Amino acid sequence: MSVVKLGTVPHRDPDPTHPYTSGAWTPVFDEYDADGLEVIGEIPKDIDGIYVRNSENPAFGSIGLYHPFDGDGMIHTMSFRDGKASYKNRFVRTKGLMAEIEAGKPLWAGIAEDPRLSTRPGWGAHGGIKDSSSTDVVVHAGKILSTFYQCGEGYRLDPYTMEQFGTEGWVPLDGISAHPKLDENTGELLFFNYSTHAPYMHYGVVGPDNKLKHYIPIPVPGPRLPHDMAFTKNYSIIADLPLFWDADILAKGRHAARFHRDIPTRFAIVPRYGQPEDIRWFEAEPTYVLHWMNAWEEGDEIVLDGYFQEDPAPKPLEAPGGDPRLGQLMAYLDENSFKPKLHRWRFNLKTGAVSESHLDDRLLEFGSFNQMYGGEKSRYLYSTFTKPGWFLFEGLVKHDFETGKSETLNFGEGRFGSEAPFAPRVGARSEDDGYIVSFITDMVENRSECVLIDAQNIADGPVCRIILPHRISSGTHACWADGPTVRAAQSAA
Repeated sequence: MSVVKLGTVPHRDPDPTHPYTSGAWTPVFDEYDADGLEVIGEIPKDIDGIYVRNSENPAFGSIGLYHPFDGDGMIHTMSFRDGKASYKNRFVRTKGLMAEIEAGKPLWAGIAEDPRLSTRPGWGAHGGIKDSSSTDVVVHAGKILSTFYQCGEGYRLDPYTMEQFGTEGWVPLDGISAHPKLDENTGELLFFNYSTHAPYMHYGVVGPDNKLKHYIPIPVPGPRLPHDMAFTKNYSIIADLPLFWDADILAKGRHAARFHRDIPTRFAIVPRYGQPEDIRWFEAEPTYVLHWMNAWEEGDEIVLDGYFQEDPAPKPLEAPGGDPRLGQLMAYLDENSFKPKLHRWRFNLKTGAVSESHLDDRLLEFGSFNQMYGGEKSRYLYSTFTKPGWFLFEGLVKHDFETGKSETLNFGEGRFGSEAPFAPRVGARSEDDGYIVSFITDMVENRSECVLIDAQNIADGPVCRIILPHRISSGTHACWADGPTVRAAQSAA
């Protein structure tokens, strides 16, 4: 075993009374390189790649009410090859974090506060907030790209060494949204952004050489708050959702999101390298969708899966100290409050018709699928479900769209997972021939693990559990990167 503690990043002790800086969400400040860790079970030899998870891990918190999306980015990786695994974690050295380390205190208000409270200019669509680069993560052109909730600059890291390269050079003035999409089959990265100034939204394509190839405006009536996008082999799908900032309040310099129940959900379907005049618009039932899953072309139709929220504007939960703003924050993070359900939309490119329906009546979100099937018809999807009242993943549901059956895995009492991507087995022979990978924060054992689950038998639980050198904060978005693909891209660079 080789565990090297590289150091402790300067920080302010977290608030033990805040639900998202305590318990399973307690941030960590130590950075490690670790090999030869304790393993319960045996690491398979037929897995080669890197599991990468981003985390909202606040070093200094924020001015005013802290929201977990304000937390500083911390990347945790577990790389696998030849039956061995190694763990690393690093804070993303954003411009904002480095300024706060120098100042020894928070310098920016969070998304739950008035951005005018910030002491320095900010980033992104929200204006005066910090680009913490703590939302999503993808591996493109041989490097990790970490992103921010309301559009940021994007930060690059080496997935094996965790060396940091600062902000991404091709990112436009309005930044990139939280969820750029990687097409594994072409190596292209698809992205969008949004802002409070016209034309309010853009869409772009970055090539496998990590250079910007295409960038166009997407015409929308005003400032919007989409979180994610989807793609097929030939098209990209951008949503204009009826949950966005209240225009009257925004005119006064404040940001308050409202769900506009009388406005339909609109979908812009654009050829991958299309122009604004090529966009086809479709209207559907009003909702908000945090995350889209796969999409594909089927005859004259485009099929899109995602998580339809039945109550995008939930009532506040009971909060510590009775703070209604904290209660509202907690409700917007609680799937049992906003009620997301797996849903399918069909858009007919010939007739303009839209049909839609639920695929499952359970409350589910934060799904994953075999990314080698991205943009093509896929059979399997792996959704997460959460602890009522909390932003904590309690388990997985595997959907088989061909048979209509599903299989469930509960992580266990006091065990909370991360977004769990699919990792194809080396030499995989079918779509679900591989593993589901996740970090687990175990509050009973007071530790964290990386688990591998046989995707063809998820109910059997982990085939191995790798014990981390510290208990890490619960977290959300993650990805899987194929080892040979990453190494080839790094060799070609």
